[in-house]
Amino acid sequence: MGRLFGTDGVRGVANKELSAELAYKLGRAGAYILTKGKIGGKILIGRDTRISGQMLEAALAAGICSVGCDAVLLDVVPTPGVAFLTKDLQADAGVVISASHNPAADNGIKFFSSSGYKLSDELEDQIEELINNGMDSIPSPVGAEVGRIYSLKEAEERYIKYIVSLSPVDFRGLKVVIDCANGAASRISPEVFRRLGADVITINNGPDGLNINVNCGSTHPEQLQREVIACGADLGIAHDGDADRVIAVDHRGRVVDGDKIMAICGFNLLKRNALPHNTLVTTVMSNFGLDLAWQEAGGRLLKTQVGDRYVLEEMLKGGYSLGGEQSGHIIFLNHSTTGDGIITAVQLLAACLAEGKPLADLADLIPTLPQTLINVQVKDKSLVDRDEVIQGRIKELEKNLHGHGRILIRPSGTEPVVRVMVEGEDQQIIEEIAKELADLIRDRLG
Repeated sequence: MGRLFGTDGVRGVANKELSAELAYKLGRAGAYILTKGKIGGKILIGRDTRISGQMLEAALAAGICSVGCDAVLLDVVPTPGVAFLTKDLQADAGVVISASHNPAADNGIKFFSSSGYKLSDELEDQIEELINNGMDSIPSPVGAEVGRIYSLKEAEERYIKYIVSLSPVDFRGLKVVIDCANGAASRISPEVFRRLGADVITINNGPDGLNINVNCGSTHPEQLQREVIACGADLGIAHDGDADRVIAVDHRGRVVDGDKIMAICGFNLLKRNALPHNTLVTTVMSNFGLDLAWQEAGGRLLKTQVGDRYVLEEMLKGGYSLGGEQSGHIIFLNHSTTGDGIITAVQLLAACLAEGKPLADLADLIPTLPQTLINVQVKDKSLVDRDEVIQGRIKELEKNLHGHGRILIRPSGTEPVVRVMVEGEDQQIIEEIAKELADLIRDRLG
């Protein structure tokens, strides 16, 4: 059997791979491991708007109570809201029921430790081992030691007040369109911006359990682009289903991705000497235009492999405070233990006001270099990094980019595919380089 936990918790089609039975086992084993078997522990549960969320919530809560811990229901709340509340309320752990930007039929279960961080691989392995071994070693208390289930009505208000408190300015005079993706941000994000004084227009904030992420949100910003222009708004922001990421749209209707959001916020922090070690942490998938703009500003850029958990690991290791991904999953470590789309949007607007310029002008400072991507089917993707002919040709071809581009060869994490990505200033040149390398990899490994 493959590993139960993936890169972001346990995922699957709800009531199929992710069944109520599995949710019960995750609640039971997770509570036992994360409380170290303590009777009377407290574990928070939040969920997004998927139709399967309540079913899985009930099963999780039952599992938690079966080992003598209380299950505290937060109702619909963003993933980063659960992380914040877990730490703020000094709970033993937090659990999120969400599949982020995935379709409504999918769902997921993800744990946070008492400090508000995602679990380490080691802790996830301990939970998985218990489940695989039948959980016979877990005690089942009786009588007064059985856990209780109760709701925390003030959870949403507590989270809203915290985010509002993070803005150094109010947003009076700004018209903002918010695409809530019919997800967990539907009530909270518009309320945050209204309290900060913005004129707020909301779209896709009527979740019905099935419409989460459907042709909307951060993965489908087309409607937001049209709405920003039609309303004459200053900008738009789009969340995904669990609101841990955000992308923006400027007043001209152009998408401003996570790379540019990080850079705009980072430039402002650099000017104020408020960015530790002048360092921004991104992944290898960030556009090379970010590298050029950041280096020109005098900053230092660190890159990790793809995945927000690797960004966070590097930030914690080096004492850095800002990092994230092109997808809009951005971590302001001084304010949150994980990516928070609402906090990021607030910081972006505050940076625009501090600079006294519209988002469009600030986004233009960060070039987006042309990029081409070719997927190559291979027999053994692991060989690409060890093939001397391929690696030698990559080094030769990189010289043709004259330091203003790059070549990234990356094996797929899930398919027998090698991804060839080339960035540079000249579209024709990068297409020629990508095709040559794809043909070489196909000949050598296909």
